[in-house]
This record gives sequence, C-alpha cells and structure tokens, in this order.
Amino acid sequence: MKRNIFTTLILAVIALLLPVVASAETDHAADAKEEGSGKVDAQGIIFEHLGDRYGWEMPFNHHKSIPLPIIVWGSDGLHVFSSSRVEHGAIYRDGNAEFKVAGKESPYKGKVVEIIDGTEVKPVVDISITKNVCGLFISVLVVIWCILSVAKWHRTQGMKGPRKMTGAIEFLILFIYDGVIKPTLKDKANKFAPYLLTVFFFILVMNLLGLIVVFPGGANLTGNIAVTLVLAILTFLITNIFATKHYWKEIFNPDVPWWLKWPIPIMPLIEVFGIFTKPAALTVRLFANMMGGHMIVIVLTLLIFIFAIMGPAVTGATAVVSIIFSVFMLLIDVLVSFIQAYVFTMLSTLFIALGQEDGHGEHKKDDSHSASETPAVTDKTPATNPA
Repeated sequence: MKRNIFTTLILAVIALLLPVVASAETDHAADAKEEGSGKVDAQGIIFEHLGDRYGWEMPFNHHKSIPLPIIVWGSDGLHVFSSSRVEHGAIYRDGNAEFKVAGKESPYKGKVVEIIDGTEVKPVVDISITKNVCGLFISVLVVIWCILSVAKWHRTQGMKGPRKMTGAIEFLILFIYDGVIKPTLKDKANKFAPYLLTVFFFILVMNLLGLIVVFPGGANLTGNIAVTLVLAILTFLITNIFATKHYWKEIFNPDVPWWLKWPIPIMPLIEVFGIFTKPAALTVRLFANMMGGHMIVIVLTLLIFIFAIMGPAVTGATAVVSIIFSVFMLLIDVLVSFIQAYVFTMLSTLFIALGQEDGHGEHKKDDSHSASETPAVTDKTPATNPA
C-alpha cells in the first residue's frame, strides 16, 4: 500500500514537471530560430520563468498565454486593454496613443511603454494585473477559503474534531499557535496571533502554488523580493508601533557602561541599526531560499537541451538523470515551503516579543534577590519558666 502511494506521488510530480520540460523545449526552439544557432539561452529562460509578465503562459505552448488586464496612465489619460493586444512585440493603438511591451534592447525591457513620436516612453502609472499580482489574488482567496472552512466546521459541528483537509488546516493553526505564538508572546498571544497566522498561511500557500507549473500555479511570488519585502515591512511596523517604552529605552539608552553611550553613542547606533537589519534578514532569507529552489529545478531541466548537441544517447541519459533530480528537488521544495513559512512566522513572533518587553521581569528578579538577602526575622524569645 505504501509503495503504491509513493509510486503515485512520484508519477504525479513527474506529470507536473512535464509542462516545464515542454515550455523549455519551446523556448529552445524559439531562441534557435531567432539566433540561427542550436544554443540554449539558459540565462534568458531562467529569468523569464522567475520574472513577472503581463500574461499567464500556457503550460504546453509558451508563446500563448492567458491574457490579463493592462491598466496604464499614458500621456492622454487612462488606458485599459488586454495583454493579448501587445503580445510578441505587437503595437496596440488606443485612440491616439500607441502601446507595446519593450524588447530586450530597450531600457524598459518587459514593461509596457507608450510610443510618442517614435520614442518609447514609460507610462506615468502602471497598475496592470500582472502574473504576480494575479497570483497574489489567488493566494489570498485560497487562504480565506482555508480559514473559513475551519470556522464553518466549528460553527456547525461545535467542538467536534474536523477531518481531511479541514483537519489538516486546523492542525497547522494549532501547531503554530501552541508551538510558536503562545509560548513566545504568552498573555499577548491573542493580540498578534491573527497577523502571525495569516502570514504563515499566506507564505505557505504562495510557496506551494509556486511549485505548480500550470495555472493557477507557477507564479514565483516568494521568489520576488518585492513581495518578501512588503511582508517584512509589515512585521517591522507591528513590532515598532506596538512596542513598549522599555523597548525604546533599551534602544536609545541601553543598560551598558556610560563610555559606550557618551560622548560617542556607540551602543544606541548599533541598536538603531539592528531595528532595520531584522526586516532585511526576513526579506533576504525567504526570497533567496525560494528563488534558489525554483532556479535549481529549471537548470536541471535545461541540462536536457544543453546536452542535446552531443547525440541521442547522451541526451537520453541526461534526460533520465535530470528528471530524477528535478523530481527530488521538487519534493525538497515542498518541505522547504513549510520550513520557510514556519521560520518567517517564528522570527516575526520573536521580533514582536522583543518589542513587548516591559522590564517587569527584571524588577521582580531584583526584588526577589534582595528579599533573599534580607535575614528572616524569627521569634527567638526564650520561653519563660512558669516556676
């Protein structure tokens, strides 16, 4: 039974990997036709898969995509049109304005530009629903559905334990709350638990959807540093806005020898610098780990086409090895998706907990220490002899 489950899982992952191979093969053919050579533009393919775009590519035909709305404010006002209008270098005319997606040679590569007197000009405002933006909307809807399914179960079934998918979601909620949030924040856990649980599920859903190469997956959201930066900034704001006076006192007037604070405020400067290094660490850790996982899988897949010039025997052997290692890396990425969501939530909890310190623990410790040093007063009056 276990062997059948494992075999089914492997076949499912291989099936999910096949669109990546097909997509890379299409890119290879297009690049060879354009450049007149059999070389694979590995760097271009990698960054195209990891980057954002105005359409959602189809799994088996990379040159066709699901159109998304482009919303730009040009020289003569607001323009809204489909991304299919500007695919493959096409120029779209909307009234007197002309728009296109800038090519590789343009400084606005991959961005929608307006053509004015033959010159490419970047629109004043570009709020288009790109692939990453659409992926964010999908992730939000999935998170809302997950949480509401648990709430609906307990509203209708009371305290009866849920099963299947709902039970798994509740297990994750209790795992994060009882294992991370409650032990760290103690009596203030309920105040910050909604944000921390939302961050955990949001990152987890984005990570897992990014591993699925077909719609609605495939958007490399946590591999986009802008997304991870916004999440880190939210933790930064919550940590510092709700911080206690004791927290700020330790920042600007820490309990260190006076010569570390005057005349040169060495320790206050270090503490202030530490305020900004915490969100920077959150940003880079999540971004680098998730982008690295995606990049490794793509590179392993591209090895098939890189070694294609060496003959069918080498290509076949490379394909087998590449697919095996790609499947292995995808399974590792599933584990990494949980780990990175857990680590981000755990560090955010620790940073918020540092901002909630009020110093009462130190006062209680001092009081108990002084009380232990005070000799106990006992009644040593000698008993009187009734005689």
